Amino acid sequence: MKIRFVTEGTLNNYWEMGGRTPCDVLVFGFEGLGEVDYARELAGDTSKLEDMAILSRELNCVILSGCMTDSCGLRHKSVAVAEKGRILGVADMLHTGEAEDLKSGAHLKVYETQAGKIGVCVGEDLYYPSVAESLALFDADVILCVFGEAEDSIPTLMLRACAFISGVGIGMCASGIAQFSSPEGEIAMRCAKKESEIYYSPEREYRLTTIRTRGLTHKKREDF
Repeated sequence: MKIRFVTEGTLNNYWEMGGRTPCDVLVFGFEGLGEVDYARELAGDTSKLEDMAILSRELNCVILSGCMTDSCGLRHKSVAVAEKGRILGVADMLHTGEAEDLKSGAHLKVYETQAGKIGVCVGEDLYYPSVAESLALFDADVILCVFGEAEDSIPTLMLRACAFISGVGIGMCASGIAQFSSPEGEIAMRCAKKESEIYYSPEREYRLTTIRTRGLTHKKREDF
């Protein structure tokens, strides 16, 4: 699976600048689509999602792009997924802080594509290992996270931790930087260029684990 990250600019900029490098998955940051208003998209006033779908057909690859979506005044951090000329879906960030003018999303999803099963992690959901664990249980081959500003070492730390905990390779496309952690929790690629890529071969290694626990004892009642 050849994954290409574009950390700056829009999808249209990428196309106009001659972006034709073959890849299986093409990932853009939040600049990729920018602001997406669903009402305007449905009315035909804008066509950002349509343009993304067309680009996926022209490049013959799966495309993921971050965006800020507006649904009747409710704003979300989101990632849209397109393949073969159609939009497969839009994933929203699940966890939002009280100080943020954003709403949380509703569900997680692994997208079955020609490149493999892709789990989508949006923004600061990376800080919650349960998200990566859930996507791994949904049988994701790889998890891709579109992040905003990676201003300190925490995003890298959590990228490695979530990959190690979930047992799935995780790639991050942030503003100005892309990085990828192996399932062993090691940074396999870290690049501050506008465009970078990595070839990742999904690993499927499962282990049987057990745990001792107290409680859950059920006694037969004879008083009725």
